[in-house]
Amino acid sequence: MNVAFIGMGTMGAPMAINILKAGHAVTVHNRTREKEMPAVEAGASRAATPGDAASGAEVIITCVSDTPDAEAVILGENGIVHGAGVGSLLIDMSTISPATTRHIAAALAQKGIRMIDAPVSGGSEGAQNGTLAVMVGGEAKDVQAAMPVLEAMGKAITHVGGIGSGQLTKAINQIVIAATYVGVAEGMVLGMKAGLDMQKVIEAISGGAAGSWVLSNRAMNMVNNAYPLGFRVRLHHKDLRIALEAARELGVCLPVGALTDQIENGLISRGFGDEDLSAVARSLRELAGVST
Repeated sequence: MNVAFIGMGTMGAPMAINILKAGHAVTVHNRTREKEMPAVEAGASRAATPGDAASGAEVIITCVSDTPDAEAVILGENGIVHGAGVGSLLIDMSTISPATTRHIAAALAQKGIRMIDAPVSGGSEGAQNGTLAVMVGGEAKDVQAAMPVLEAMGKAITHVGGIGSGQLTKAINQIVIAATYVGVAEGMVLGMKAGLDMQKVIEAISGGAAGSWVLSNRAMNMVNNAYPLGFRVRLHHKDLRIALEAARELGVCLPVGALTDQIENGLISRGFGDEDLSAVARSLRELAGVST
């Protein structure tokens, strides 16, 4: 299958490489052109613009940072809409506004281009290992057509409904993640303040109802007060804002999400936005007077 992949960031580059490993031909484009090189070295071709990448592609994948970026690479000048052929399929794997997703899909449909939204969860590790969870919205026939490519990137692929449903599901995912990270951080700070052996605490609670991916993979970041990159604070903050906006539209109160939004906002304003999301513990440690 001929695949175009636009967006070679922390997630996109390893995702494109996994598509190559699955035997598909891949053409890549990224706004910062040097970020294309890992995929090129793995066998991908390069294109000068998103539209050029989309030309001749059966499937076009976008994985960019935010809603305006997705609009620009898909509908903007030199965008995908100007190069994609009738009947081609766009898979947007960014995390963006559900309302904008529906707008983009409608604009593409006028050109005979199909679209599904397929945001992911699993962080950089999942992108590298091809084990992402993929939340898919769109027509069933289009989802089925996308499966050979989606299966190269993810292990848990769920069709959740019509176009935009994937983005709404990702919003729910990010709300749950917010609560989990803050809950684990609070637990770690309480244990440290009490002077407990936190490795033993983590071992003790991991086997029970408190067990989670965050506890197993990020709790020691919080204990060590060191936050090597997995998923950036500022990107989760962007995702959380999308979730909170959807909640406002629906009249839903999300108090933990709103609290996490403020914690992350403070971290970003202090220059910690590019740390891993487990850095929420940085603020809680400070509030508790837990030394580094």
